[in-house]
Amino acid sequence: MNHNEDEMMSDSSQVILLAHGSSDKRWCETFEKLAEPTLQSVENSAIAYMELAEPSLDSVIADGKHRGVERFTIVPLFLAAGRHLRKDVPAMIDELEQQHQVHIRLADPIGMNPRLGDAIRDVVLEELS
Repeated sequence: MNHNEDEMMSDSSQVILLAHGSSDKRWCETFEKLAEPTLQSVENSAIAYMELAEPSLDSVIADGKHRGVERFTIVPLFLAAGRHLRKDVPAMIDELEQQHQVHIRLADPIGMNPRLGDAIRDVVLEELS
């Protein structure tokens, strides 16, 4: 395990899966199910919503800071980087870093990972069989 992996797994860092959010509980439940394997496999991980649902990104970071977390990695559950990921989320991150005195890294949206394309193909093939 290299130093970066040690750092990622320490108690002083947290991974946050970020979804857009919706006032429709069924919409949120879909993302909670998608997040479940990660939340069970990755220590100190959480799901947060950008807006319209709880927990908010602010509340997850505030809770983490309260528990001694200093570094956060946000993995957006978005297919592509639209206006939210280019402008809104970075502005939120700047504000949250100042407010909570933490470091927040924004990862690429999940849709940029080519393995998601493979997963979509597998779902389509399953539907066709």
